[in-house]
Amino acid sequence: MSTTPVTARSVTKTVTIARPAAEVYAFLADPANWPVWAVVNVKAVEPTDDPEWWLMATPHGPARLRIRGDAETGLLDHDYVEEMAAWSVPARVVPNAEGSEFMITFFQPPSFSDAFFDEQTALVDIELATLKQVLEAGPAG
Repeated sequence: MSTTPVTARSVTKTVTIARPAAEVYAFLADPANWPVWAVVNVKAVEPTDDPEWWLMATPHGPARLRIRGDAETGLLDHDYVEEMAAWSVPARVVPNAEGSEFMITFFQPPSFSDAFFDEQTALVDIELATLKQVLEAGPAG
């Protein structure tokens, strides 16, 4: 008897940025830059005693962020932990001619209703538009 694996709902967002992939990666790999572009979900960020984790102020309260990146492949997977939920977010920056693509996938945590997940992932569009605007306006961090 064959069983079908259970999967979570997911949404993948992509934004094209007219900046070299290495610059986009460097900007996104530094959590200190997240309040600049993740304007809906990240109000402030600061390092912790553990060099892997950062403390974030979010609309839902405090959260922790850890980026598991690899500059060579553009991998920017990160872990997000808050009171409501915890999840890992796959993300990547890839070259696109002289620019780049930033792709990020969200899996619906079991504690999120479909409607809440849809609302939250729709807000990411604001953040990705901000990211594009910030990076295309001047030097990357």
